[in-house]
Amino acid sequence: MALVQFTITKVQPLFTRMTMRHFSTPTKTKAANTNNIRKSVFISQSNDVFTNLALEDWLYRNYDFTNHHIMMLWRNDPCVVIGRHQNPWVEANVADLNHITEKGVQLARRNSGGGTVYHDQGNLNVTFFTARDQYNRKHNLELIARAIFREYGIKIDIAPREDLVVRNAKVSGTAAKLGQPNAYHHCTLLVEVDKVDLNQALHKHEDGIKTNATKSVKSKVLNLCEANPKITVDGLLSAIGWEYMRTPANSFKDGGKLLASQQNGFQMINPTEQWFPGIADIRDTLQDWEWCYGKTPKFSVTKSFAVPTRFLNSFDSITENLKVTMNVEQGRISDVTLYVPPGLSSTGFSGEAKVITSLKGHKFTEDAINSLEWSLSGSEYGLVDDRDKFVTECVRQVMTSV
Repeated sequence: MALVQFTITKVQPLFTRMTMRHFSTPTKTKAANTNNIRKSVFISQSNDVFTNLALEDWLYRNYDFTNHHIMMLWRNDPCVVIGRHQNPWVEANVADLNHITEKGVQLARRNSGGGTVYHDQGNLNVTFFTARDQYNRKHNLELIARAIFREYGIKIDIAPREDLVVRNAKVSGTAAKLGQPNAYHHCTLLVEVDKVDLNQALHKHEDGIKTNATKSVKSKVLNLCEANPKITVDGLLSAIGWEYMRTPANSFKDGGKLLASQQNGFQMINPTEQWFPGIADIRDTLQDWEWCYGKTPKFSVTKSFAVPTRFLNSFDSITENLKVTMNVEQGRISDVTLYVPPGLSSTGFSGEAKVITSLKGHKFTEDAINSLEWSLSGSEYGLVDDRDKFVTECVRQVMTSV
């Protein structure tokens, strides 16, 4: 069936176009009669991940969804989006993100939980906003699956973990935020994503890292265009929006053109301060290092290094490696511990040594390396001269390998 084409036009700022009751501080209300719920499709004009996440958060905080559900459709420039409780150094190739594409790859932490996803212009991101008591993730996924099958004939299954799957490969990532009185469920659909960039951006460095942060489950992924070359992001946007408009809330009874004509239609949304007062502050918070990296649950990194033979006398025999352990809290180095193997120290010291260095308190980034002024020369552990340089280089490698 051919899609009904809705006219999509820019509209004036929402505060002047709608009554203020839509944007009053949400309060817990009685469940609405779903027959009275109207729907809107908001299409963000921004491709900036922080702006779009800020728009999500603004609507979640300020909108009354009791009788008005919203589907937000949005696309981002290349970025890695991690869950609220994840470790970016475990989930992404943090050290190389700036070099993966011509303009680099942003890293963002969203407000919802779940795992890490990669976005570029080949993804379509979909957010379903409802009141908490009307939240239904499986319904949303089934709606997307129906839209894709109706327009492109691709059969999509819903996996037990509530991912959309084609030929045993994931074509979506999904997460949600449940509050009171509002909730949202968002997912990203892989349409024609650059999988080379995706794999490079999500290349993980888990060796030696101990963390209690939520870890993503690695899965085989597939672009929808691999199942049907005719599918495009713009076409999918129209198909999902039309499916959303033609169905009642939490029902799949097909209301067709008649029901769609009774909805609020497609609206191009400009996520700026003029339209959404306060959104700039939300965006600034989401882009800040303290949110993206500083919110990381504490973790430690341990690396092991073979001792160069030049440090050994002919009668020395070192069978163990030098080990460096860094503890990181709130994205900053809190402690550095060395395990010195027997035979390396000129004083005969061996074992664990707590080292107070200029690294303590620094952000766990390559910038800290530029501030590396510490030296173990003359310390009680006897690591001097070239041995001092060897240990320092080991510490550098701990930081640059994650």
